[in-house]
Amino acid sequence: MDIKTFLANCTLALAESGASSPRLDCELFLTRLLAIDRVHFFSHPEHEITDEQAAAFERLVVRRKGGEPVSYIIGEKEFWSLRFAVTPAVLIPRPETECLLEEALRLYPPPGEGLSICDIGTGSGIIAVVLAKELPLARIVATDISALALSVARKNAALHGVSGRVEFRQSDVFGDIAGDFDLICSNPPYITDAGYERLPDGIRKFEPRGALAAGADGLDIYRRIIGEAENHLKKGGRLFFEIGEEQRNPVTALLLEAGVYTDIRCRSDYGGMDRVLSARKV
Repeated sequence: MDIKTFLANCTLALAESGASSPRLDCELFLTRLLAIDRVHFFSHPEHEITDEQAAAFERLVVRRKGGEPVSYIIGEKEFWSLRFAVTPAVLIPRPETECLLEEALRLYPPPGEGLSICDIGTGSGIIAVVLAKELPLARIVATDISALALSVARKNAALHGVSGRVEFRQSDVFGDIAGDFDLICSNPPYITDAGYERLPDGIRKFEPRGALAAGADGLDIYRRIIGEAENHLKKGGRLFFEIGEEQRNPVTALLLEAGVYTDIRCRSDYGGMDRVLSARKV
């Protein structure tokens, strides 16, 4: 069967299962399976699908019908116009996190000479890796409590040629971290326990709860980072957080209560929602 016919049949089958983007999902599966780019894919609709390829594709479709995210099925996700490896050990990167990077790079532009940066809860390593690429003269430490997540992060650092400039450490927040930093950034878990139960099945069943939920009010990790960061942040250094809906005021309150932060700024994402909060240590 040729690509065009096979794609049409598979898209229909996936659509009937309730997938939200069946055509795109099938295109991603086929380009991955056939090891071709999208240009070749669309310019050669007569390309024949072998029985072996069809069987392999069907296995991917079955996983998608079960609600598994496409990124886990194909093992990667695009972020910052780069491809990052992902597994169920890490949260799938969201485009909103790019706002945190944009804000950090606005205040600390390249090349980052002399800067020391700590990324708390690095997950797949997207923040640390992008900062290493954009700030080639900076020193970066990235932490995560999960050894499996750190394995993915190290793979991504190697994939993008920055392994020598990012030090990965297994640590619960600042538990095994010494030294002072100019920047401390984090996209921590910030969903309330009740909110977590309302998330779509595709998130709850497959993405790590520890990277999403953070207690009754969703502020557990913010409290820990803010409380401990003053011992690891240089005078004049800044904290950068990704925040969730309606968290600007409570996280700001935590920063003010700490008594060592000023110049608190909030950056909205491209949907107009408060997304990044930063503060400077006095």
